[in-house]
Amino acid sequence: MTTELDRTPVVLDEPTWRARAAAHRDRVGRWTDPHRDRRRRGEPHPVLDFLFTYYSLRPARLEQWLPGPGVVLLGADELLDVPGHVRDGAGVRLEPAALPDRIARTARFVHDLLAATATRPPRLGCFGLHEWAMVYRSEEPRHGQVPLRLGPAGTDAVVESLPVHCTHHDAFRFFTDAARPLNALQPARSEQVANEQPGCLHATMDLYKWAYKLFPATPADLLADCFELAVDVRELDMRASPYDLDGLGYPPVRIETPAGRAEYARTQAAFARRAAPLRSRLIALCRLLELGER
Repeated sequence: MTTELDRTPVVLDEPTWRARAAAHRDRVGRWTDPHRDRRRRGEPHPVLDFLFTYYSLRPARLEQWLPGPGVVLLGADELLDVPGHVRDGAGVRLEPAALPDRIARTARFVHDLLAATATRPPRLGCFGLHEWAMVYRSEEPRHGQVPLRLGPAGTDAVVESLPVHCTHHDAFRFFTDAARPLNALQPARSEQVANEQPGCLHATMDLYKWAYKLFPATPADLLADCFELAVDVRELDMRASPYDLDGLGYPPVRIETPAGRAEYARTQAAFARRAAPLRSRLIALCRLLELGER
């Protein structure tokens, strides 16, 4: 039986792949360069820092261009120092069987999680209340330098007036103790595959995490696509949060109002549609990496 691993690889000459590497560096540099500048100044950013702190891929690694499976690069001997890359005639390519064992284990988990998520319809009724639940009845909001739009009492009232239905374990674990009993679910890490659904903003942002967890096997264009989606989703996440970020260029999505909730659900649905092909590409990559396991 023919598999993806048996297909004739694409061969890129050195000028071609180096041009692609430069274009990739420019593409993600829109975010990595300002992040470095802010870090040098000691200037936190309540929206964008999340993409480099909660998500732990170093900016230099995000900027590194790698082709992923099925591509031979001519004049790329420096990539022989990157795990999983081997000589192929006059060039270098990724050999899945030469990757560290952890990649195949990760690929199995990511495949199962994303494949299960893809079978479910998106739920669009959470309205981003996870961010509100993270400050509910708290005297120390997570972004203490940013004021709450409605103040502490107004924020608490919103949480108490709407159903809280967070399906994402890594969002739920940051709920305050007072907010946890208000959630319709008590999602545990062990139930992640059973609970995750494609309408969840955090599940969509996490496509970036799963892409870099498969590094260095993930094609750079897929990694960048997932990162750009995470940037856009993070903006909605924080615009719909209880924080007043208007002065930073993030006008609020007022989910405490019917119009704001409708706007949130429409944008959430659009992100779910945009995420679907990226999820499919990651699933296909995981299958390929599992086939390449020794």
